[in-house]
Amino acid sequence: MSDNELGMFLRIRREAVTPADVGLPTGPRRRTPGLRRAELATLAGVSVEYVTRLEQGRDRHPSAQVLSALADALRLAASERIHLHRLSKSAEGGFTCMGGDAAPARTVRPTVRALLDRLEPAPAVLLNRLSELLAWTTGYEQLAAPTGLLDTNTNANGNGNGDANGTPPNLTRFVFTDARARAAFPDWDRVADNQVAALKQGPFRADPAVAALADELTVTAGPAFTDRVDTVPGLPRPTGVERWLHPQAGELRLSYETLELPVDDDQRLIVHLPADPATSQALDHLNGRHPGSLRAVSA
Repeated sequence: MSDNELGMFLRIRREAVTPADVGLPTGPRRRTPGLRRAELATLAGVSVEYVTRLEQGRDRHPSAQVLSALADALRLAASERIHLHRLSKSAEGGFTCMGGDAAPARTVRPTVRALLDRLEPAPAVLLNRLSELLAWTTGYEQLAAPTGLLDTNTNANGNGNGDANGTPPNLTRFVFTDARARAAFPDWDRVADNQVAALKQGPFRADPAVAALADELTVTAGPAFTDRVDTVPGLPRPTGVERWLHPQAGELRLSYETLELPVDDDQRLIVHLPADPATSQALDHLNGRHPGSLRAVSA
């Protein structure tokens, strides 16, 4: 399993930028899908040997000026620049924004619960950094409960999510270890990629709680999890369209938005809205609402 998250992120982003994106000519004999290391080095004003050392993990402590130059050259968005900075800090060992002994937040502030109430009947769920489900709307329960995602006891087949001692259901654990997840999410590979990206966002294994979950999934999910850890950068898609296959309502297309709460909360709110009229009608039916309670929106 890769321990060079900084180098992997730089390489993946370099390969995603085309020469045309940065005003360079595209030659006929290119073996790399994006920029060459030499091209990135020229754009960032560093040596190609230094870019190679960074990508290979032989240098893990670039200066703030070098990080800024690389971010400019790679055309990184603000969220990607923040992630790059976090990766450089986590490479120092033991760095975590939450503190080394911080347990995953499981307390939901009253105002956040009130916000969830106001979001009805939309499916909305509150997650912490382990992707534990802490609170959700009735609309989300109608959507997710029939898939098995909200189950709290392990069944005879080894499926299950959470336990009877108060551990919340876990979205990442469900996706990778419960066979029902592949039926619930027709685009399972994309969902799995996003879950790994969310888990890796920030210090990853420098966070003891995240490291423990990653170790568990390494054993229980095997290559389906570990291969993604080695290849998926830690930046989940904060918005998009997700397909669900509901046992009663059939296929649903849901636009989702991820709302990050203040860093002290260490939580994120995901709100789903119907992405087409058929899904809008299906959700209204599930929630026992009159037609039009949830209007379809385009992603």
